[in-house]
Amino acid sequence: MITHRASRADRLWYNQAALCRMAKGFYSMDKRPGISVFFPACNDAGTIGSMVVAAIETLEEITDDYEVIVVENGSTDYTVEVLESLAKRYDRLRVYTHRQALGYGGALRVGFAKATKELIFYTDGDAQYDPRELKLLLPALRDDVDVVNGWKIDRGDPLHRIIIGRIYHHTVKLLFGFKLKDVDCDFRLIRRHVLDHIELESDSGTICLELVKKLQDAGFQFAEVPVHHYHRTYGKSQFFNFPRLWRTFVQLIGLWWKLVVRREHMRKRNVRAREDVEQTTR
Repeated sequence: MITHRASRADRLWYNQAALCRMAKGFYSMDKRPGISVFFPACNDAGTIGSMVVAAIETLEEITDDYEVIVVENGSTDYTVEVLESLAKRYDRLRVYTHRQALGYGGALRVGFAKATKELIFYTDGDAQYDPRELKLLLPALRDDVDVVNGWKIDRGDPLHRIIIGRIYHHTVKLLFGFKLKDVDCDFRLIRRHVLDHIELESDSGTICLELVKKLQDAGFQFAEVPVHHYHRTYGKSQFFNFPRLWRTFVQLIGLWWKLVVRREHMRKRNVRAREDVEQTTR
């Protein structure tokens, strides 16, 4: 883990050092964790195949106990056909197809529910992140860390998306009190047990804010690691259009009201805690 003011040279050194530790057997056989990797995929036919193959090859380097899950989310291109072909070739790949779109948040909730290993890693199926960089997150998952969050070294997007992204980032950081450098980086490694302590409800892209806010408020510890972000080579963003931006703004305000003003999640957490105490004292 490095400080947020690290120079570009520091960032590159960190990436290289992490890979070197892996190459030298940083993880001994008794520390090779079980890992679930999952990708939400919507109209990602041109990229999801390479994402799955890269994930499997990476997992085979770092663990003997793994699974890869794809949550197909109402695609209208040939994503389903690609996944069906991959599933015949790779027995550790599980595909969940939904002909009616679940929304981004709905797809993530399915992925978390279907994951069975002690660690869960997810990123998007559009190949703007490299799943091989999972190897950079693992060394940061110390015993006192519950979630390792990537942060984008440089954003591989058109200028208008970079501007909108920065406005969004600073807005949600102010509204929700986030401590992360890059809460919008969907490149995360999570200890599975922490998800038992929160309840995710969002069906849209605001689930990322809900996830981080609820984990942060529950006292779980984050580490951050720089990762690369690449230009989209296939399809187009499901988020960056004005109708969706407006819906996201409305959902954002609703989420802020629930999590910051009313703090409903903390009330529910306190109720569950009291119930657990009562059960143990009976």
